[in-house]
Amino acid sequence: MKIRLEGGLLFVTATLRYAGRELILEQVLLDTGSGGSVFAADDVLRLGLLPEPEDPILRIRGIGGTEYVFSKELDALRLGFIEVDAFKIQVGALDYGFQLQGILGLDFLLQAGTVIDLKELEIRS
Repeated sequence: MKIRLEGGLLFVTATLRYAGRELILEQVLLDTGSGGSVFAADDVLRLGLLPEPEDPILRIRGIGGTEYVFSKELDALRLGFIEVDAFKIQVGALDYGFQLQGILGLDFLLQAGTVIDLKELEIRS
């Protein structure tokens, strides 16, 4: 799958599957410095993915500051032909001042056994 370099950052297109529905997100930041994968609440709402009383609430920290998120398990998360089933994500505001639908972190990259080729700007497993 191709990686896009935009404004000095790496972006990919991700497909989230939840409760029999799929959502394609174009503006997902590829971030090897992020331990977890976080997606924008406004976007995943279209999947019917809402917080429920049993969903854990977490506080995450990063360059953008601190944010409260809830945790949810997707049926699958896919990048092109790379797919991880029963993948846990966090859902939050992701209000960082630029168009961002998600952050794909090291949790997905390790589980999928990905290789990031920066010369060719592609990711594969």
